[in-house]
Amino acid sequence: MKRSMGLEMLPALHGDALLLRWHDGRRPRQLLVDGGPIGAYGALRAAIDALPGQRLELVVLSHVDTDHVDGLLRLFAEPTPWPFSVADVWFNGWTHLIEAGAQERLGGKQGEFFAALIQQRLPPDTWNRAFGGHAVRVPATGALPEVTLPGGLKLTLLSPTDEGLVALHRAWRTDLKGQVVPGDFDSAWAALATQSRYLPEAGLLGGGATTRPAGSTRLDAAPANGSSIAFLAEFGRRSALLLADAHAPVVCASIRRLLATRGQSRLRVDAMKLAHHGSRGNTTAELMALVECPRYLVSTNGDLFGHPDEEALACILASSQPARVQLCFNHLSDTTRAWADPARQQRLGYDALFPAPGTEGLAVHW
Repeated sequence: MKRSMGLEMLPALHGDALLLRWHDGRRPRQLLVDGGPIGAYGALRAAIDALPGQRLELVVLSHVDTDHVDGLLRLFAEPTPWPFSVADVWFNGWTHLIEAGAQERLGGKQGEFFAALIQQRLPPDTWNRAFGGHAVRVPATGALPEVTLPGGLKLTLLSPTDEGLVALHRAWRTDLKGQVVPGDFDSAWAALATQSRYLPEAGLLGGGATTRPAGSTRLDAAPANGSSIAFLAEFGRRSALLLADAHAPVVCASIRRLLATRGQSRLRVDAMKLAHHGSRGNTTAELMALVECPRYLVSTNGDLFGHPDEEALACILASSQPARVQLCFNHLSDTTRAWADPARQQRLGYDALFPAPGTEGLAVHW
């Protein structure tokens, strides 16, 4: 089989659950970024069960918002032995926040739960293995961190910075509510046992309803989003930007550093997974001026917050891109259906890609 690369956006409702696949001509390999909300766990588990070779070279929990972490909590809570293996897990827990300069040992409940599962379920030295067990973070100076996975996939880290991790640490102060002792894995393990939504024996529960906040064109300033692990993936001449919910200024700063080392003016990639499900606060004209890309991936059904925002997609279409870009959606929903209109595609100069009728999620290859 030829060398290839592609991304599958699982039907993760309003969240992210992404399988990046690459084939080096000898065997297929894959990594998983996030697990979506708990209501989408069935799709995640089906995808994991169908993995070629039943192996993940890497699992990335980008940050601890529930629409990214809950599916991974449920997956890692499955009884061992698992029918799949995991070589490395990237996740910044409370110890890594302290490395970044935070002064108190605090962390969010989901983060503590996931840390306890890593300790209980995986072999020693699996947690942030590529970083020697330290924080997955972009240093203030010097080269951006690069990691090459088996099969030749190179990952260049773009987010988070120390500032993002410190801000998250402060925001987690009230989340524990005395239910978990920060950094105490036994405490987190005991508390996790009371969370029925993550237990394999329990039925899958949907997340609580909420309302969309008042619209704003301001940049995203949410601390959890600012702690997102985001990276550039490159395999030979193929590439993709996976931006989680990362803050645009952080991503822009890292891309500028990368371009400076490469002597380039724009970063040319084959695909870009829009940050924060296509939120207007995470896709900016500054970012689009740094990137040239033929296809943009939107992971959301629009529940809860109404993503994607029209302003974000309009920003892409107004930027200097290839003659006709492709907008790729993993759900056909009330908030994405308008982009399927052929007249709109013709007028604005783009092509839309949606799941085939009767299917869920979307796989994109290049």
